[in-house]
Amino acid sequence: MSEHVPVLIAGSGCAGHTAAIYAARADLKPLVLEGNEPGGQLSLTSDVENFPGFPEGINGFDLVENMKKQAQRFGARYQYGFISKVEPGSPLRCTTDGGEVITCDALIVASGARARRLNVPGEDELFGRGVSSCATCDGAFYRDMEIAVVGGGDSACEEALFLTRFASKVHLLHRRDSLRASKIMQDRTLSHEKIQVHWNTVVESVHGSPEKGVEYLQLQKDGKPEQLKISGLFLGIGHIPNTEFLRGVCELDEEGYLVTQLGKTNGENVKTNVPGIFGCGDVVDKRYRQAITAAGMGCKAAMDAEHMLAERKAEAVAGH
Repeated sequence: MSEHVPVLIAGSGCAGHTAAIYAARADLKPLVLEGNEPGGQLSLTSDVENFPGFPEGINGFDLVENMKKQAQRFGARYQYGFISKVEPGSPLRCTTDGGEVITCDALIVASGARARRLNVPGEDELFGRGVSSCATCDGAFYRDMEIAVVGGGDSACEEALFLTRFASKVHLLHRRDSLRASKIMQDRTLSHEKIQVHWNTVVESVHGSPEKGVEYLQLQKDGKPEQLKISGLFLGIGHIPNTEFLRGVCELDEEGYLVTQLGKTNGENVKTNVPGIFGCGDVVDKRYRQAITAAGMGCKAAMDAEHMLAERKAEAVAGH
């Protein structure tokens, strides 16, 4: 089974949905492969308070569902599944996890990144209900509360320092006896009066309920069991970009993020080194990782795809 579409979009988070809205309105008849986690990381977030236009906030699942309905209104099609293989060319040839072959003139990769997990009991049940991987997104919910951050690198230290704006105390839990972060981040973290570092500490389980959130952690500290009462747990152990299907096809950095070509004059940051393949959202962005920046990149990817296809059409007409 195979079909051809002008634009294929891999991923259904903010970047993918926004790309679908713009591509559909440009009459490019996009097909969106929703991935194995439709809605992306945002669909697991209970409250989103920093997306413009929602003064009272909005549930993360509702936000991405509204985006999907908006794209469908303009003719975007959605299909469950993800790409397992991409073969460059004109057209591009994509194989799905179900073995379907879809050829396309433009591929917009919005497959996102997944937070590295601790893989301990209680973590999955409470993710988005007290367990978070984004301090910028969720930090304000923990004003005057004690919370914990797991990790020892720059990202964990940045999360901990940011969270001191809201929390009464931040516990930084690190499995080793020294931080891996850069010296300046170590100095800021270790000298901050609100941050308490717990060395040689491993989280064994997360306890609480979806209704009440996180209540305490069961730790192994210096080889001994210990409980830590907190109201929120932030994972600061990095993200894994969903780019396995692009390995050997597009340029990826050492962490696996899709490398895009920065434009010198017009703010482009969505074109990859392979003609016809565009990247947007968390699969590219490891700095901001916000719903609004992902949406902006999805817009740019769709507009650049539209311009590329228009140029190809004009060249074909001129060639005749």
